[in-house]
Amino acid sequence: MSTQVIPASTPLVSSQAASDFRYIVPSPTFKSDFNKHPFILNHTMADHPLFSLPKLRELALKTQEQRPLELYYDAGQNVPIGARWSEVAAGPPIEEAFERINDAGAWITIRQAQLDPEYKDLFEGCMRELEAQTGRDFKKLMRVEDAIVFLTSPKRTTTYHIDRECNFLLQISGSKTMYMFDRHDKEVLPELEVERFWTVDNNAAVYKPELQERSTPYRMVPGNGVHIPVNEPHWLQNDDNVSISLSCNFTMKHSERANVYRANHLLRRLGMQPEPPFQSPLKDGVKNALISASYVPIRSAKRALRRLRGQEMRIE
Repeated sequence: MSTQVIPASTPLVSSQAASDFRYIVPSPTFKSDFNKHPFILNHTMADHPLFSLPKLRELALKTQEQRPLELYYDAGQNVPIGARWSEVAAGPPIEEAFERINDAGAWITIRQAQLDPEYKDLFEGCMRELEAQTGRDFKKLMRVEDAIVFLTSPKRTTTYHIDRECNFLLQISGSKTMYMFDRHDKEVLPELEVERFWTVDNNAAVYKPELQERSTPYRMVPGNGVHIPVNEPHWLQNDDNVSISLSCNFTMKHSERANVYRANHLLRRLGMQPEPPFQSPLKDGVKNALISASYVPIRSAKRALRRLRGQEMRIE
């Protein structure tokens, strides 16, 4: 199991081509592997002043005051890789979490950072450059975009999970290792877990330590990042340093994949053994139509209630 890493100083393209982009270093991998396979990318925001601890403390306090549901933090020492998010202890007050970031075992998440005027231009610039390199029109693909800032205490583990977002995770300062698994490996990620994830449980993916050797480690250092396709299982281990990362991500408008998994989950509850997605376009189309007409409106209402109650999803 070899670790994949491209040092921040490694040129991926000619200096002339790179000069056309302010934030993201160009690479042909964007077009070939976007939302298909994970890959390492480079960027120019290592140790950017907007991501200093004082500036992020200011951003966290403003977020807590203006958009409290967009701020999440917890604390825990020796957090198990396979722990559910509900099993990690709540964090101290946010001011204390920043003051004790070196020893609190904290994991701080600031969502929708682009709503702050200071961070808006940087995020928009990143997204437009990512869009240009993938050759896709993100506005046609995405339902919601999000800039998430992660601050992680030394040696803290980010537990095993999958996400519904298409994600570019950029390392700003500190270093850590991401362990990524193949979402198509059904021993790692069985159909039942994916069905539960899209239907009833954001923490449905179960870590299997006996399959750890199937993961690919990605070494994250200031100036590089990792593309994480939708539903790609992963967990992260921070080094003995404070880690700061920026996630540029979006959820897809196209819901057919999710709806087929939701339909299969409901069919299993009726005692049936449904065919997995992508085996029959006709069956997938019928399942998508049925779920779109019934399940999705109900789920949208439930999501609104969860947001009112502060039950937020997490991503990294």
